[in-house]
Amino acid sequence: MKTGQLSIGRILIGVLVLLLPLTGTGQKTARPKTVFEHLTQEEAVKMTLEADLTTILENRKKDQYYPATLSTEDGKSYKVEIKLRGKYRRKIAEIPPLKLKFKKKDLVAQGFDTLNEIKLVLPAYDNVMGNELVVKEYLAYRMFEKITSASVRARLVRLTIRDMHVEQTRKVYAIMVEDEEETAARMNGQLIEQYGMSPDSLILNQAALVSVFQYMIGNTDWEISMMRNVRLIKSPETGKVLVIPYDFDFSGFVSAPYASPSSESGLKTVRDRFMMANGIKKEYLKRALNIVRTAKDDLYNICRSKHLPRNASDGLIDYLETFFIQIEEKDEVPMMFKMPETD
Repeated sequence: MKTGQLSIGRILIGVLVLLLPLTGTGQKTARPKTVFEHLTQEEAVKMTLEADLTTILENRKKDQYYPATLSTEDGKSYKVEIKLRGKYRRKIAEIPPLKLKFKKKDLVAQGFDTLNEIKLVLPAYDNVMGNELVVKEYLAYRMFEKITSASVRARLVRLTIRDMHVEQTRKVYAIMVEDEEETAARMNGQLIEQYGMSPDSLILNQAALVSVFQYMIGNTDWEISMMRNVRLIKSPETGKVLVIPYDFDFSGFVSAPYASPSSESGLKTVRDRFMMANGIKKEYLKRALNIVRTAKDDLYNICRSKHLPRNASDGLIDYLETFFIQIEEKDEVPMMFKMPETD
């Protein structure tokens, strides 16, 4: 009976804290559907992107847009502009991440919101492993979204890329990620850029949840004070800031061959874990741990994706299991964990 009461208590705490991040961000108002929402209504929907990819890649250091056409399986086409984005992946990927920009007048004509930009994550390698890494990063996005609605929405697509320069076609998995302006609009807040953000200025329940989640997936490639791989959204009413993470390819969960832990962590491999608490008090971190505990089964189910081989899904679950074992063994906030060495 006592165990049952404890479980119910954890669930109630989880529900309460899930609601808290959005406190003070205003009431949601009715708005038209965005083109991101329209295109990603189903998981792994098929799309085709046509562009002069050869020319774009030859000029990968340039920050300029090029014309392209995005087509959906139902026969609809959208004239868009695309440009390369990102930093590290822009250097090492065969096809770096892209930004898609739609014409606002076309969106309005079709009854969509004027939010007209979408980020597109593509495989760094043109092989099976490249696709698998993209799916794993997508699952990390979906896990955080499962824990809290104060998250960046990301959706898996099956993309055919046609390089019109050489009439070459390749089919890949890709992730469509909502633009930061859309995240802010959905949160009814203001996107800000401010270095050196102090813990007192943050919505601490959410900040703690981000820290615990990043620890769980073995990611040290982020930092609130440096605005590294986080979106900061301020509530107009309270002035408090919501922290929302993105970009998980350097995590141990994804385990990309090019990934490495931050030098400040002292870790040797991204498979190990280091808690980046950012000055957040333990009471908030413990609440966040309880939320993640109650979501364990849901997180495992997300890992059992039909878009991954069975052994890859099992490997993700095994990695998460080391986290859950650690937090169950001791009733305290974990600071570091080193994975057992394997032969």
